[in-house]
Amino acid sequence: MISFPPPFIVPSRRPPSTLQASMAANNPQQIDPPPKKKVVVCGGGVIGVCTAYFLSKKGAAVTLVEQSSIACAASGKAGGFLALDWCDGGPVAALARASFDLHRTLAGELNGRESYGYRPLDTLSLSVAESENPPIRRKKTIPAWVDGPATSAKAIGTPETTAQVHPGLFTRRLMEEAVAEYGAEVVVGKVVGVECGGGRVAVSVEDGGVIDGDAVVLALGPWSGKFGLLRPIIRVNGLKAHSVVLEPKEMDKITAHALFLSYQPAHGGQPMDPEIYPRPTGEVYVCGMSSEEEVPDDPDQIEPNPDSIRVLKRVARTVSSHLGEDARVTAEQACFLPCTDDSIPVIGEIPGMTGCFVATGHSCWGILNGPATGAAMAELVIDGCSTIVDLTQFSPTRFVGGIGKRR
Repeated sequence: MISFPPPFIVPSRRPPSTLQASMAANNPQQIDPPPKKKVVVCGGGVIGVCTAYFLSKKGAAVTLVEQSSIACAASGKAGGFLALDWCDGGPVAALARASFDLHRTLAGELNGRESYGYRPLDTLSLSVAESENPPIRRKKTIPAWVDGPATSAKAIGTPETTAQVHPGLFTRRLMEEAVAEYGAEVVVGKVVGVECGGGRVAVSVEDGGVIDGDAVVLALGPWSGKFGLLRPIIRVNGLKAHSVVLEPKEMDKITAHALFLSYQPAHGGQPMDPEIYPRPTGEVYVCGMSSEEEVPDDPDQIEPNPDSIRVLKRVARTVSSHLGEDARVTAEQACFLPCTDDSIPVIGEIPGMTGCFVATGHSCWGILNGPATGAAMAELVIDGCSTIVDLTQFSPTRFVGGIGKRR
């Protein structure tokens, strides 16, 4: 569990006892605590909400501004898969490991198993070919409900190294906690401008006036690249990903196994890499079929491509008869994942803009890396540096000199 220091400590050269006696003599009344640092967080996805949660927990007065609703985009439509060590060897390794541990801590503090479906689980890779029949002899490592032509089963995660959450429930639960326990506020509106200067920030909200603060965190996900202040500094692309959610008739037959497939369609189609995540609710999440497309201005305008949805349904029923025609379809959806040119998130203070911070570009690992990103941002904004993870390599200073160019 992370231990957060008090957010405001006033240093003094005098011994504590002398200082306290002097304060008591000069002011017998109880001394008011210093004012809270006012921070505006823009964006109600998992990165913005985790940032708002940890900021408010550290004592900041937080206002979160979201255009539509909490977890309305990728944070409500993602798979919620968590992995301890899958990012090892890359720049996100320390962030991912810290965040995986934080997920476990948060689940203990917030009753995550009941409130947002946190659970450790086994993870398998499987080969599936549409044109083949199910093998006569099945390996014991393949779950019984996977009764399609699945072969080459390999364990790639254990309950110690992989887990899951329902991403929408997780994000909303954290925001509810920030509001109820730590006094955070939520404002629904579109952020249209940010001004910084003189140690203050001003966030303009469409039809909502101006919100003043000491700092602002821009956690706008795939909309970061469309935001005027960020557009000249960083480039964030949107990768459109599709998913379906199915409710099998016999939900108790589906075990806690996340599946990563090497899938070969019939008639020589292009190989695919879909993923299947059963959830504690009994529902089964199936995702894949990604493509680069223009991000719409409004999250509510995102619509899935019908062909992509049809393919995912075909994958589901090929893998398991439980996910076939008898399964009820509870969601057909799409979302945009925020991706940077160098595949590294952007987390830090914007050069030349004191008090203006950015956190975006987490691609498909946003749910995993949300907690550590939020905790690190809270430390950076309040204390001036992060101790939970070194943010140097994520700094937006790497883009100084032009869009996408490394310094």
